[in-house]
Amino acid sequence: MLEDNSDRDARRAAEMDPDVDRQAIGAVYAEAILSLADAASADAIMEVFDAVVRDVLDSFPDFERILQSALISRREKLALLDRVFDSRVPTVFLDFLKVIACHDRMDCLRAVHAQARALHDRMRGRVAVELATAVPIDDATANRLADQLRDLLGGEPLMSRRVDPDIIGGAVVRVGDTIYDGSIATQLQIVCQKMIDRNVHEIQNRRNRLGNSPRD
Repeated sequence: MLEDNSDRDARRAAEMDPDVDRQAIGAVYAEAILSLADAASADAIMEVFDAVVRDVLDSFPDFERILQSALISRREKLALLDRVFDSRVPTVFLDFLKVIACHDRMDCLRAVHAQARALHDRMRGRVAVELATAVPIDDATANRLADQLRDLLGGEPLMSRRVDPDIIGGAVVRVGDTIYDGSIATQLQIVCQKMIDRNVHEIQNRRNRLGNSPRD
């Protein structure tokens, strides 16, 4: 079943324009592997996928370059995948890697992982949230914010934190393409812009009054 569905979806990705964003190609493969799994096996597949990226690709960059190299034949890549992963990952996942290799898309493997992780999180009702603050915040504060976001998002927030010195205070929360900006810096910009707009409006009104005043 894996071969039929994955091969079909892989052909769709292989037929795309080479310049198409890798994330779009990754989404095709991600949907293919997760569509074959039930709830329990999808969790297991993602655990394996996370481990492969973390423990293999991140730890052995030369191995990743070999998989992506156009100088290495498909046959050699398939044999390499067997040597490295056989009996170490589920057969369904190894077959999936081979499908990607057969269609010369190993350069998209990280994109496939990112898209699969995002799709799996959506399936589980989890929502990726990026929190930017001027200074590091403690876990208790982050948890309180997560509690507030839970009802707003209708799912479980997966919070990632980063420090942005350009934020004077408050926080900027990004959920997908939506930004909830509560920083003091942004508030100051809004206030300044309102002041500028008001002054421009007053100047224009004065000009209009002068222009309309009767002349001797």
